[in-house]
Amino acid sequence: MKLKKKSVVIMVFLIMSVLASGCADANSQPKVSAVRKGADGKYKDLTVRLGVQGSGGLFGKAREEKWFEEEFGKLGVKVEWSEFQSGPPMTEAMASKRLDFAGLGNMPIIAAQAADIQFKVISQSLHGQKNVAIIVPPGSSAQTLSDLKGKKVAVTKGSNAFNFLYRGLADQGVKVSDIEIIQLQPDEAQPAFESGSVDAWATWDPYITLNTLTGKGKVLADGEQLGVLSPSFNIVRKDFADQYPDLVTLYLTVLDKTLAWEKENEAEALKRYADERGIPQEVIQGTFDRSRSINIPVTDAIIAEQQKTADFQFEQKTIRKKIQVKDVFDNQYIEAASK
Repeated sequence: MKLKKKSVVIMVFLIMSVLASGCADANSQPKVSAVRKGADGKYKDLTVRLGVQGSGGLFGKAREEKWFEEEFGKLGVKVEWSEFQSGPPMTEAMASKRLDFAGLGNMPIIAAQAADIQFKVISQSLHGQKNVAIIVPPGSSAQTLSDLKGKKVAVTKGSNAFNFLYRGLADQGVKVSDIEIIQLQPDEAQPAFESGSVDAWATWDPYITLNTLTGKGKVLADGEQLGVLSPSFNIVRKDFADQYPDLVTLYLTVLDKTLAWEKENEAEALKRYADERGIPQEVIQGTFDRSRSINIPVTDAIIAEQQKTADFQFEQKTIRKKIQVKDVFDNQYIEAASK
C-alpha cells in the first residue's frame, strides 16, 4: 500500500514537471527582467508581439511604413504582428504569453479580468457612444428592442457588442430568453445577416457603417440612444509592462504618430481604407464620424461606466466573480507618452 502511494506521488511529480517544462517551452520570452539593456542601450533577443483586429486600416499603414519596427528597432527590439477577428481571442493569446499589446472593447477586458488574466489598460482608444449598435435589415418592422422578441439576433460572444446587447435588453425590460441568441464571429455574421438567416445583428464598426451606408441594414439602437457606452482600450500584458515600462510608453508614442498621420492626411486615409476593403469612401467617412480612434488617458467617469458593465455582467452570471475594474487601469504610460 505504501509502495502504491509512493508510486502515485512520483507519477504526479513527473506529470507536474512535464507540464512545467512544456509551459516554459511555450513561453519564448523570459520572465522577470531576464532580457536587459546592454551597454549600448539596446535589448538583445527581445521580441514584442502586437495584436490587431483585422488587416489594413490604421495599423495597416503603420505596418507598411514599419513605424513600430523602426522605433522599437532603435532599441534592438523585434516586432511581430498577429491578426484577430475580435477581442476575446486576443486576451486568450495574452494569457498564454503569445501577445503583448492589444486594442479591444470593454467587455473582453472585463471577462479577462474576471478570468484572472494579467494585463493593464494603458489608454482609451474609442469614446464608445456610437461604435456599437444593433442593426436590422432595411425592410425590418422592428422599432425598438422589444420588437426583437422571438427573433434571431447574431452577436460575437464576449465582445463589446455582446455586453451592449445584454445591457440594452435589460434596460428595455426584455429578457434574453425572449430572443434567440446566435453566437457568430463577424465573418460568419455578415453573410447570415445578408441572407436573412438572422433578424438582427449586434456589432461594431466598420460593420455598422458598412451595412447602413450600402443599404444592407439600418440602426435599431446604438450606445448614444440607449445610454450604454462601449469604450475601447489599449492593453498590455502585465509581466511585459512590469519588465519593460519604457517599451509600453514607446508603443503609445508610436501609436500617437500613427493617429497624427491619419488626422493630417485624412483624404489619403479615406482612400486607402476604402481601397483595402473594396468599399466606397463614404463608408469609411461614416466610420470616422461614428467612432474615430483616439489615444488618451482613461477618466474616472469611464472607469465608473466600466464598473457598471462589470457589475451587470456579474449579475447576469456571464463573468464568474465580482471585480474592481480600477485595479487594471494605469495611466502612467499614456501620460509619459504625451510628454
